Amino acid sequence: MIGIARLAVGGLMAIMAMGTAWAEDPLKARIGVLRLSSSAPVFIAQDKGYFREAGLEVELKFFDAAQPIAVATTSGDVDFGVTAFTAGLYNLGGKGVLKVIGGMSREKPGYPLIGYFASNNAYASGLKTPKDLAGKRVAMTQVGSSFHYSLGLLADKYGFKLADVKIVPLQSLSNAAAALKGETVDAALLPISTARKLMDEGGAKFLGWVGDETPWQLGAVFAAPKTLANKAMVTKFLGVLAKADREYHDVILASMKDGVAPINERTKPLLEIIAKYTNLPVEQVVGNCAYIDPDGKLDVKNVDNQIKWLQEQGFVDKGFDAEAIIAKEFVKAD
Repeated sequence: MIGIARLAVGGLMAIMAMGTAWAEDPLKARIGVLRLSSSAPVFIAQDKGYFREAGLEVELKFFDAAQPIAVATTSGDVDFGVTAFTAGLYNLGGKGVLKVIGGMSREKPGYPLIGYFASNNAYASGLKTPKDLAGKRVAMTQVGSSFHYSLGLLADKYGFKLADVKIVPLQSLSNAAAALKGETVDAALLPISTARKLMDEGGAKFLGWVGDETPWQLGAVFAAPKTLANKAMVTKFLGVLAKADREYHDVILASMKDGVAPINERTKPLLEIIAKYTNLPVEQVVGNCAYIDPDGKLDVKNVDNQIKWLQEQGFVDKGFDAEAIIAKEFVKAD
């Protein structure tokens, strides 16, 4: 009888141990991102094991444009999207199949991210500054993209008509860069990480930074309602991002001068992580550090302005505003 009792107790303990193991199994999450510094906190959290420590098994899925990430998030190909706002993202949000749950990168003076670049021929013919883009052929990823909105803000600032600019949507950053180098367009809006190689090879000329011309809330964190139903996973995910946001801000951004981060004992480990995931040498990453709010806050007022502008242009369906696409229980509003 004692032997049987011992077996029963042993079996119960084994079952309890298995139950504990099952309870501690990590939650699996796929994150859609671009290989840009605007996703630096995601890369830091992944590389330094912050997701794993929080009980998340994360897979990063890389894209070559922002809009497909929003589509992949709604289809379930990824659980979270971390990228720029686009007309496509807003339209999906307006239909209720996507919700914004946090802020990410911002265009801000002194923090190089997206720039205006001219082809060599156009530059030689007088395209010297961003305000000279009126009447030019300008490459970008997609109509209604963050690049398109940036150009619209520029047109409003300098008083020219956006309709006077010939938009050339080429679907990807690599295609836009190739068109600029090949002189089939006059200019392009590109992240510095994509454009730097062009400039180093003498294939393009720099005109200015979007952040210096027209600051705005560029990026966000978003998810589909199915993902949001798993509040434990969303809370863990945002908690880890908040930790990485703060580390990136306090170590990298706080040390920047004239748009460049120094390489020292404190910054180098994080710069090397960003370099690893963006496929850039550290020497290029230092001038390519996007601004991200240290608390992951979202500029809700600016998001509302974006939606209204895109609706006026006919890129986004009417009948909704920022309040309709934001998951208030998760967003920290700025």
